[in-house]
Amino acid sequence: MRYQNHTQGPVRPGGGRARSRWWAVGLAGVTGLALSTVGVAASPAADAVGRTLTASADHGDDRGRHDDKGKGGDRGKRDDKGQHGEKGQHREKGQRDDKSRGSEKKPAGIPVPCDADALIAAITLANARGGAVLDLAKDCTYLLTADIFDSGLPAITTPITLNGGKHTTIERAAAAVGQFRIFTVDVGGDLTLNKLTVAGGQTSDDDGGGILVNAGGALTTNHSTITRNIAGGDSNSGGGIANFGTTRINHSAIVRNTASFQGGGIYSAGLLEIVKSHLDNNTSDDNGGGIFSTNSTVTVKGGSISGNQASNGAAMFLSTSISTVTGTKITGNTASGSTGGIRASVASQLTMRHVSLADNNASGLAGGLFVSAAGEGESFATVEDSVIKNNVTSLIGGGIFNGGQTVLRHTKVIGNQASQGGGIQNDGTISLFTTKVVENIATTDGGGIYNNGTVNLNTATGTIVIKNRPNNCVNVPGCAG
Repeated sequence: MRYQNHTQGPVRPGGGRARSRWWAVGLAGVTGLALSTVGVAASPAADAVGRTLTASADHGDDRGRHDDKGKGGDRGKRDDKGQHGEKGQHREKGQRDDKSRGSEKKPAGIPVPCDADALIAAITLANARGGAVLDLAKDCTYLLTADIFDSGLPAITTPITLNGGKHTTIERAAAAVGQFRIFTVDVGGDLTLNKLTVAGGQTSDDDGGGILVNAGGALTTNHSTITRNIAGGDSNSGGGIANFGTTRINHSAIVRNTASFQGGGIYSAGLLEIVKSHLDNNTSDDNGGGIFSTNSTVTVKGGSISGNQASNGAAMFLSTSISTVTGTKITGNTASGSTGGIRASVASQLTMRHVSLADNNASGLAGGLFVSAAGEGESFATVEDSVIKNNVTSLIGGGIFNGGQTVLRHTKVIGNQASQGGGIQNDGTISLFTTKVVENIATTDGGGIYNNGTVNLNTATGTIVIKNRPNNCVNVPGCAG
């Protein structure tokens, strides 16, 4: 995939770079404009430049002066009591009790009024000062209209946290504006989004419809929503997020995003961690409706990957990647080609624990899980304490199509359907330990397991293959047809 330097703007004929109306202000005027817009007093501006822009940074000098003066005055007496007296001890206990009750408040940031230009100014100043915590307005939509080097906001190049609240949204104005994503996180950038909605971003010639995380950049979302973003054009990926750096999705929703190529919800070629989040109802025209991963490490814990659509690997498509999925519901995904659920391809490694892989549908191979063969780059899969249920394909491998090496432990393969190999179609090596293959259906042959490779049933561990139609097994030693 492409990696571009998104700090550079489009080149005009004659060598000049096109500038948005915002950047025409010039760097020299940024400090004063941002301070007046955000509401920070202009008087300490010269002293504050070069320091991190936080509430404590802007007011730290005042607090220090009060403490020094307080040594001989009233404030000093209160401080002495806090350090040496009973009252100070009680106050410390009270603070700990408040934290234990969940009443601890986040450190206050710099307030940003409900105005897109104010947000642009605050981010620009934060980048200049080495970072910031910014508190955005509640019940506010920051409607972006200006294209700043392919993004609606200045590229993030320092640690910046945006705190939202109830109904706080950053959105591209769809009417009468050009196409651009919402955020770009460049080298050195570390963007944290708290309780925010990012919506309506659109690119026509690049990856990352909503957010682009370049190599050397990092993104963390907490209790946030990335929705209705589009990576358009001929072959662009990452409708919601394109990750080439490090991305962590916590208690968030990546929903209803679209990519013209791969990764409707998320395209990752870096480090990706998803915790108790929902990647639902995203669409890719090619691979990976929910997630497409290439040369990446992906960890998914809890949450759901549901209702996504793609040509192949509707829930998740792994290519030369390592992925661990734990306690996640992967349901109701649809592939117009192969693999409604998860496709492990091109020498990938997949581990699934306590996963429900259910009700996924494909027109080609593998309704639920696809593990690639040596010709495509042999992949490896381990499935433990999971359920692979009610997945459907019109061809072979309703629950699982295995061309590589797969191990099932304490897992149920139940109620899946295919033309051949209703439960499992095996063309590689598959080993079953304490596993049940039950009530699967094939319209032609191999209701439970159809084998063209090696199947190790390990019946001594309690593995059973029963009640499948029209038969339990084809070419499986130790299995009654």
